[in-house]
Amino acid sequence: MSENNIITDNNQSVDQQNNEKLNYGKTFLIGTGFFASSLLWSIYNSFMPLILRDFITSTAIIGLIMTIDNIFGVIFQPLFGAMSDRTYTRFGKRMPYIMIAAPLCAGLFFFIPRMPTLVTVMAVVIVFNFGMSVWRAPIVALMPDLTPSQHWSKANGVINLMGGVASIIAFLIGGKIADSYGRSATFSMGSIVMLIAVLVLFVFVKEPAYKKPANLESETKKDKSLDLSIFRNLSKRDRHNLLYLLFAIFFWFCGYNAVETFFTSFAVAQLGVSEGSAAMLLAFFSVSFVAFAIPSGFIATKIGRRKAIIIGLIGLSTVFIPILFVMNLTAIRILLLIGGFFWALININSLPMVLEIGQKSEIGTYTGYYYFFSFSASIFSPILYGIIRDISGTFGSLFVYAPIVFVISLICILKIKENK
Repeated sequence: MSENNIITDNNQSVDQQNNEKLNYGKTFLIGTGFFASSLLWSIYNSFMPLILRDFITSTAIIGLIMTIDNIFGVIFQPLFGAMSDRTYTRFGKRMPYIMIAAPLCAGLFFFIPRMPTLVTVMAVVIVFNFGMSVWRAPIVALMPDLTPSQHWSKANGVINLMGGVASIIAFLIGGKIADSYGRSATFSMGSIVMLIAVLVLFVFVKEPAYKKPANLESETKKDKSLDLSIFRNLSKRDRHNLLYLLFAIFFWFCGYNAVETFFTSFAVAQLGVSEGSAAMLLAFFSVSFVAFAIPSGFIATKIGRRKAIIIGLIGLSTVFIPILFVMNLTAIRILLLIGGFFWALININSLPMVLEIGQKSEIGTYTGYYYFFSFSASIFSPILYGIIRDISGTFGSLFVYAPIVFVISLICILKIKENK
């Protein structure tokens, strides 16, 4: 394996590298792709509801529109994840999807806040979200492709650290830019940073070249059969664990996505802060997530991924409840800092738990299943909470809704028996 500036893989399989330590530099470079994706989604989720409020007054309708990206994710991410498992090019399995779709998305992102009507905004948003769905599962599958499985939690900590840094840029720097120069400047920053990050990924991270197997047609038919019968092919224990794990993922993303989508609206309406200041409040959550991303992987290595997630769910539920009653900005910042740690325990260890149930050749497929359930939550939750908010008449109900769904996910995760 190259130790120079270009990251490649040699003929030795990853599973034969079990005695190797995690290469943090390599993992960091792999994470630049997730960095780019997280940057755009953080800006999008923070500012898109505010853009839509220029055209629409109903929170429920805004919540419905905010699910378009997640509907595309549910439909297309499992498809392109599985397709990348069966892609054979000299650029690798995942890179063709990334290098075509990511730059296109950066260009479309630039135009979102510049569209003059709701129709033109939605036209750009629809194409943008399809493009993001093309490369999301392949970019996430790069890490387990090039990392020994025993290091997946630690490596996922590094990857999510990159995503957390992107969120900090979006909330803190992006919020400051929005206050000074307007929303359009924040979206411009996102497009530029994304192009730079994808260029770094293309230059420094090289997948091994894949040649088409001679029996590709029969293998493809076999793979499709596996896709349709994935649960039947698992042992009873693994099937039980996978189902409960996927439902737990669904419910905790219901809580997280509602907070991420509507927190800026909560802060503007309930706390009386500016749009930029509302976005910057979320930076405290992201800073904590970044700080504990890698330690969360080490914690899971010591106590197990399941136990780490249980601690995170209990802690995050406990932290969010007081926000309903505390209107002091300093207190809310402290609570968000604590919440970021507990979210790291949950988020860092969930994808590795899903991937370890499947086979090495099915990484893209299982990554697609993970995103199917997490994005399904992102479709369901904004609509449901939008209705709850319209009925309750206050965004304070956000911090009743989120703890309830976290408790439901905790019940699901308690049903899982962790494999040693």
